[in-house]
Amino acid sequence: MCGIAFIYKKESNRDYLGSRMACAISSMYERGPDSNGVEIIDDVALGHVRLSIVDLNGSPQPMRSPCGRYLLSFNGEIYNYRELKASLKHSWEFATTGDTEVLLAGLILQGEKFLESIEGMWAFALWDSQDNELFLSRDRLGKKPLYYSADHDQFCCASELPALNLLSGKKWIEDFDTTADYFRYGYALPGFTFYKGIHELPPACYLKWRPNTDLRIVRYWYPNITPYAGTYSQAQDELEHVLREAVGKRLIADVEVGTFLSGGIDSSLVTALAKEAYGDRLNSFTIGFSESSHDESQFAKNVSEFLGITNHCSIIDELNYDRFLGIMTRRVGQPFHDSSIIPTSMVSYLASQKVKVALSGDGADELFGGYQRYRARKILNFYLLAPVWMRKQLRSLVLRLPEPESHHSRSVLKKLHLFMNVVDRRESEEPYVAPCFFSRQTFSALFPGLEMKGHKFDRPWGESDLLSDIKNMMLSDTFVYLPQDIHAKVDRSSMQHSLEVRAPFMDRKVVELALSLPIDWVHGWRSDKKILRTTFYNQLPSEVWARRKQGFAVPISSWFRAELGGSLQKLLEGASSIVIDTKVAKSMLDDHRTGKRDFGYRLWLIYVYLLWRKECGFLQN
Repeated sequence: MCGIAFIYKKESNRDYLGSRMACAISSMYERGPDSNGVEIIDDVALGHVRLSIVDLNGSPQPMRSPCGRYLLSFNGEIYNYRELKASLKHSWEFATTGDTEVLLAGLILQGEKFLESIEGMWAFALWDSQDNELFLSRDRLGKKPLYYSADHDQFCCASELPALNLLSGKKWIEDFDTTADYFRYGYALPGFTFYKGIHELPPACYLKWRPNTDLRIVRYWYPNITPYAGTYSQAQDELEHVLREAVGKRLIADVEVGTFLSGGIDSSLVTALAKEAYGDRLNSFTIGFSESSHDESQFAKNVSEFLGITNHCSIIDELNYDRFLGIMTRRVGQPFHDSSIIPTSMVSYLASQKVKVALSGDGADELFGGYQRYRARKILNFYLLAPVWMRKQLRSLVLRLPEPESHHSRSVLKKLHLFMNVVDRRESEEPYVAPCFFSRQTFSALFPGLEMKGHKFDRPWGESDLLSDIKNMMLSDTFVYLPQDIHAKVDRSSMQHSLEVRAPFMDRKVVELALSLPIDWVHGWRSDKKILRTTFYNQLPSEVWARRKQGFAVPISSWFRAELGGSLQKLLEGASSIVIDTKVAKSMLDDHRTGKRDFGYRLWLIYVYLLWRKECGFLQN
């Protein structure tokens, strides 16, 4: 796992390019502490920082082709590189044993068509010094990040926004369309950032650019949602095969490998399959909370004892402000709502003390219907059939009862409050892109001037009346929520501690199989992840399958009733933001601190934005 950077500056000199690149790769040191390199050709510089996982002492980057024409800087892992190498060896004389040279050879010999055969996670920059052409690409599900900026005389790209800003050498301006997206969904939509003219290359796309020409972005992969043609039993057999194979591929490394283990279905299943293939030396890593309603550490301990592996656990007592601020300003570089980036950073740090690679269960909820919002949507469809007077009375009754801080998996009243929020937001989520935080009415009151702003998301699977609303939600979560939230969170927090995280559920074969399955094979009224449960039931203790989904939730609500509430109060009092009605926000904070309502995650949304406005050094005000 690594960090990459590229800069073209018309009529520049080596000293200018070298100093810019040195600053950029230095800012990404944690992404690749094992080695680094810079190559400069004419008006172009490529940089790289390396976390060595395969071919530890070989495969230096940026890697130059034998003829000297091409330069490659690559971040990621190609899991089928051995098979690809065997298919290319008659046309290329390999000098290394890693996957970087395989990627270089394949791209030179086959061009963009080679992307179709790659299995893995990646972001790369390939420079053709003869044709003066840049070739960028990201993996199908956006596991690895890549940002770029293009001006008339300069093109820059990097793995992280702070590094890109150091390359560009400019103050950036806030893009209020993305600000609107953030307050709706909690993150920027695919292809966009919080800064005008600064873009993220969307997942499953490649970009080609030459000086003095327009750039070209092409989507090279579309999800196959053709209905599965076999029986349920055949699907089980295929799922078992492809998931075991996916785990096995992700255990290939010249360093020690472990797993993240929460005690839930997804991480427990990945850990169980990894134990079978890796043996007793497998280590798992867990983060717990001192607040019992959010703590899952005992479940993780039970799973590790069942599997006979060593589990390492650390407990979070309160928000570590310096850790969070460091992630946001030095790694993310823009507002990002998901507060679970804090425990993800901590479990990454814990794992990094023992291993350089960890497997996670990310992606299973999106692919196999694991989120409570899918069941809530089904209930909502029936709820809206009830008479208006009955719905009003139920709403009034629920909202009169104080909303508890406890996690929804432990409280029926909490579930009722959350369901009423779903009812309030239903118009805001049509058509569904991602879960929204506010109803249209509240959004307009809290963020005046943003209600007509926002970017459009084009569904890569197209519009189809044949797909159920639940299936469309799952597809949107797979292609929006997963890359923009989950993958971004895991990449930045793990790279903060020089740890590579691999996600077997993101294997192409697993993804395409899951997307093809009928909805009632994966999600039902009584249980989610149906086919996972029936296929792998004997792999885990029965209590794992019986548990309600909890997720990697953080006790934000209780934090805002303590010191964090005072921090937000100060930010609101000193806010110069032109998009937040601070009077409405303060009223929400007061209601939350007095226990009338639980606005924890919505207050966190505001808190992170204001913190970014205050702390981010490369924003032009």
